[in-house]
Formats: sequence, C-alpha cells, structure tokens
Amino acid sequence: MIGYLGVDVGSVSTNLVVIDEKTNVVAYIYRRTMGEPIRAVQEGLRELKELLPLGIEIGGAGTTGSARYLSGVIVGADVVKNEITAHAVAASHIVPDVRTVLEIGGQDSKIIILREGVAVDFAMNTVCAAGTGSFLDHQAERIGIPIEEFGAYALKSQAPAQIAGRCTVFAESDMIHKQQMGYHAEDIIYGLCQSLVRNYLNNIAKGKELLSPIVFQGGVAANLGIKKAFEEALETRVIIPKYFNVMGAIGAALLAKERVENKPETSFKGFSTSDIDFKTSSFYCKGCSNNCEILKIEVGKEVLARWGGRCGKWEIE
Repeated sequence: MIGYLGVDVGSVSTNLVVIDEKTNVVAYIYRRTMGEPIRAVQEGLRELKELLPLGIEIGGAGTTGSARYLSGVIVGADVVKNEITAHAVAASHIVPDVRTVLEIGGQDSKIIILREGVAVDFAMNTVCAAGTGSFLDHQAERIGIPIEEFGAYALKSQAPAQIAGRCTVFAESDMIHKQQMGYHAEDIIYGLCQSLVRNYLNNIAKGKELLSPIVFQGGVAANLGIKKAFEEALETRVIIPKYFNVMGAIGAALLAKERVENKPETSFKGFSTSDIDFKTSSFYCKGCSNNCEILKIEVGKEVLARWGGRCGKWEIE
C-alpha cells in the first residue's frame, strides 16, 4: 500500500495524517505542540508509525501550518503550502461543492471563500485570541468544566447571558460578573459561544458573502455550542467533517499526492528522522536595511536549510 503523509504544525497543535491511494484516512495523530515543534513532529512520527498497517510505504509528504518550513525540512516534504491552501483543498475534497470554510484553531481564526472549488477570498485573525481554542481552554479551566464538556453545557442553555466578545479581557470580566449575578453555568457558556460567533462574523467575515454549503473545521469545531451559535446566526446548516481537527494535515497529504505524481521519487526521509538531533538557531542579516531574521536548521555541523529573508540570499537547497 502506498500512503501520503500530511503534517500541520501550529502554535497549539501538531497534526499528522496518512491517506491511502484512494484518499481515505489510514491513520492520524492530533497532539499538542507545547512550544517545541521539532519534538512534536518527531514524537508524532513515532506514534503515527505504530498506527500504520504493516507494509505501507510513504509515497509523498507535505507540510503546512505556521512551522511548515521547519517541519518540511525535518520530514523531507515534497510540497510546503500555507494553511489557507491546505484547508481549502481538504474542505473541497470532503464537501466538493463547499463555498464557505470557517476555521478556528488554537490561536487564530480564518475564513475561506470558495467558488467552484477555487479559493477566491480569505481573511485571518492573528492579533486577538478571542474565540480561539486557547481562550476557550482557559475559560473552561476557570469555570471548572472540562473543555470536552463545554459544548454539551452550552446546548442545555434556555436563557443565554449577554457576554461581550470583542476582546478576551472584556469577555472574561463579563463572564465573572454574570457568575456573581447568579447566572447558570450553561447560560454563561452559551452566551460566550454566541458572543464569540458575533465577533467572528463582524470582524473576520465582515463584507464577505457566506454561502452554503458551509464547512466548520479546526479544533474549536468540537464545541457544539459554537456550531449551534453559527447555525443560528447564519440561519443555515453548518457541516463539521469527520476529521475536523486535522483538516490542514489532510490538505497537505492531498497536495503531496498530487505533487509526487510528476516526480520520479519522494523526498520523504523516512520515519527514522524522528531519531535525528536537529538544532535550530537564528541571526539577523546585516546586508541591507531590512534586517531580516534568518532561521537556520542543522544536524551536527551540516546546515540543512535557512529561510526568513526577503531576497533569498541565505536560502540553500
């Protein structure tokens, strides 16, 4: 069996997926990055290898996410793509006529507008963490409810509280105030879900035509309260894919499959790369006034890659 590996490394989670030649998901890993992307990728490869059927060979590999270049060097990627492309490809593959993709991850949110399978517009929110997974994790911990049960609590609400959602600081203080006033936990939680959806639609989706079918993916899609709030606000059904939390990795795997069809062999370094001691460092280039920060990855004294400059002067094969 030939498989295709997709790796999505973000600030909060690191996801790895292997699809087969018919693009079915064979195995996947969803784990926390914990501020150590190299370690997360290497440990993810070890775990993924144990889940794969005997005899499967990786015919191609792709990476995406905020650490896509770094992870691309580690695994030996055939293709390295941004998150917008990867998520759009995955959503179009699973829901071929999708026209709107809502994606909310650990620390950022994005929206992708597709028409006839082509991404024609997108927007990202990387400045404020309001509505993202890390913010919801914090609120669940503060209230004392496991994040896995957050959505179920929200669905019990009969009279949701009005919560300010434009800022994490205001949202938290508003929730504390409502708790002190005696509101039920489920009403505060669903009120928070509604406010975060309003914030998303008024900022990230502002000015965009959100047409059905609408696909909701990313880790926050596990929260049924957020899904319900989106459906109420948009007055339409919102589809959550089976593998909603690893869609970026699925997109990277699909792109890798497409890329290697025109290559004699894959660049994938094998699962043994999980045992290599990679070192990363950075320096500032003084060649011009741009003062670019150049990132470097090495094994021993061998420089595997450099990136980050505007002119490409420091990049090597």
